[in-house]
Amino acid sequence: METLDAKALRIFMAVVRFGSIRSAAENMHVAPSVVSRQIAETERDLGLPLFDRTSRGVELTDAGQLVLEHARRVVEDHGLLAEQLDQLRGIQQGRVRICCGEGFIGDLIENGLKSFVSVYPTIRYEVQLGSTEHILDGVANGDTDIGIAYNPPIDTRIRSLAISRQPLCFVAPPDHPLLAHGQVALEECLDSPCAMLSKGHGVTQLVERVAAERGVAIAPLIETRSIDILRRFVSAGLGVTFLPEFAVTTELSRNVLGAVELSDPLLFEASAHLMVKARRRLPASVEKLATYLASQMSAFKN
Repeated sequence: METLDAKALRIFMAVVRFGSIRSAAENMHVAPSVVSRQIAETERDLGLPLFDRTSRGVELTDAGQLVLEHARRVVEDHGLLAEQLDQLRGIQQGRVRICCGEGFIGDLIENGLKSFVSVYPTIRYEVQLGSTEHILDGVANGDTDIGIAYNPPIDTRIRSLAISRQPLCFVAPPDHPLLAHGQVALEECLDSPCAMLSKGHGVTQLVERVAAERGVAIAPLIETRSIDILRRFVSAGLGVTFLPEFAVTTELSRNVLGAVELSDPLLFEASAHLMVKARRRLPASVEKLATYLASQMSAFKN
């Protein structure tokens, strides 16, 4: 078997990412025949098909999955080598990609990046927001370096560098009678209209699981991907929502909202995770930032 060159791997990964030869060609600004021919040549060199062609696009074969894992390692090793060579040249500049849930963004900026950038001014950052599922896939696939998510499911592709218990809370207008309790059960909170994050978010997965175990129904008045919309929904007096306390710290300090921890064990033991890809050799910039965020962000302080 001949060694797969950079061009072959780049085209292969584009087809995987975009789901079809045509879409990959469009995003790479080349003719579909160029992509198709390169994939065919790679399959011929390997002696195995990389994709099953379907009416919906392409799906990886077992051989394709192995090549994808190899390609990701090549990309990671290239990034690590580039940073190490830059350090030898005295450049010492890296780029760190972060993906987190919206509820973490204030904490990330104010308690994490604000002071870190003054110590390491040459590092650049790419920050994206996403659901728990999106964050996990981004870290596992090498599309992001550091993921920060709320109560993600166990995933062998991921390694958590920091875990901190952050109970899910019932969030309501400050005069709501349930806020006078030390803790409340989920089923006690369902008499009021509620707004919730869309499916795929850790909070929603938790609430739906507990509701199913209790035999109660959740029928949100509003479903949204935006935590800001949830906060505005509650502050406007339209109803209640469910969020960890760190997501509403500012509103609590201003007495715009109130929050009380939910007593259901699964919700009470929920946690925030700072994650990187399992078995990945971290570039120095990623390792330094991840260590700093784990020690400085409020979400990771018990």
